[in-house]
Amino acid sequence: MSDKHLEYLKEYNGRELKLMEVCGSHTAAIAKTGIKQVISEKIRLVSGPGCPVCVCPSAYTDKLIQLASEGKTILSFGDLIRVPGSKGSLNEAKGRGGDVRMLYSPMDSVELALREPEKSFVFAAVGFETTIPAYALLLDEIIEKGIKNLKLLTALKCMIPVIEELCRAGSRLDGFIAPGHVSVIIGANAYRKVSKEYDMPFAVTGFKDKELIDGIYGLVRLCENKERVRNTKQGLVRNFYSGAVEENGNKKALKKINEYFEFGDTVWRGMGEVKDSGLYLKERYMEYDAGSRFLREDEKADARCRCDKVLTGKLTPQECPLFLRECTLETPRGACMVSQEGSCYQSCINRI
Repeated sequence: MSDKHLEYLKEYNGRELKLMEVCGSHTAAIAKTGIKQVISEKIRLVSGPGCPVCVCPSAYTDKLIQLASEGKTILSFGDLIRVPGSKGSLNEAKGRGGDVRMLYSPMDSVELALREPEKSFVFAAVGFETTIPAYALLLDEIIEKGIKNLKLLTALKCMIPVIEELCRAGSRLDGFIAPGHVSVIIGANAYRKVSKEYDMPFAVTGFKDKELIDGIYGLVRLCENKERVRNTKQGLVRNFYSGAVEENGNKKALKKINEYFEFGDTVWRGMGEVKDSGLYLKERYMEYDAGSRFLREDEKADARCRCDKVLTGKLTPQECPLFLRECTLETPRGACMVSQEGSCYQSCINRI
C-alpha cells in the first residue's frame, strides 16, 4: 500500500500537522529518504530528543573530562567524543594527553580491563532503553569475572517521561512517530497512557522508506479521525512495526534492565531536568558507578546555541543563528551537530 499512501501524503490538503519523530535513527532515515521534500508542505516533520549523545548534558561531558584528567582511561562510542561540554570535548581532552579510546561494543571494555589490569577504565554508558540491556549484560560480565578496574558513567534515559514533558511543554505537536528501536524493548502499549492523557496519536514504525511512508500515513489518518477512533479499543496508538515490536515489549530485556537499574530524575540537554526519566545503578551495584548521579547543571558552551529549541521541535536547525555559520560538521557548537542521528547534522548533510 506504500505507493497509494505516498500519493495521499503528497496530495494532502487538510489542516496543518506538526509530527515529531523521537528517534535518532528515524531522523537519519527520514533525511536519507527525502520524505520531507516529497510530502505535502502541510505535514511538517520535526525531530525530537531522540539522539542519545545529543541529550547528554554538558555536566556529563565535563565529568568524563575530569575523570580523564585524573588518569582514568575513558572508553566511549565515537559520536560522544565530539560532544561539547562547558569545558571542551573528550576529543580535546585526548589532544591534551588524556587516555580516551573509542569502542564499537560495550563488551570490548571487558577485554581491555582484563588485558590492562594496571589501568582504571570508565565506560561512558549512554543511551535509551534500546542499549540499556547491553549495559546490564556488561555488568553481568564485570561481576562474573571479578573485574575491579572498570566502572560505568551512565547517562541512561527513558522515552515515555520525556514524551510526556514534550506534551506539557507547549511544542504544539499533533502526533508522534514513536521510536522504533525503543519500542522493540518497551512495546506499543507503553504509549497508551500518555496518548490517552494528552489525546495524542502515536504511530510505531520501522526505518525503511516503505515502513516510514506507511507509518506517517497512518499517523496522519489518526490525526484526521481522532474523534472517531480515540474511544476504540486501540485508541490513538497504532503499531505499524509488528514484525519487530510486540504490544508488551521484550519482557526478558525489561527484566534485565530492572535487575540493575532504577528510575531517577535526570537532565536532558536543552530541556533541563525531567522527573523519573533516567536510569541509575541500584544502591547494591554502586561500586561499579563512576559518579553518574547529581550531574544536574546544563551549561551551554555557547549561549547562542538553539539546540534546546531544536530538540523540542520549536525551531528548525536552519533557524538557529549558528547553523552553517559557526556551527558546522567540522566545528560543532551544539550537541545536535555532533551525531549522525542529530537533526542539525542531518540538515547540514542535506544542505551540502
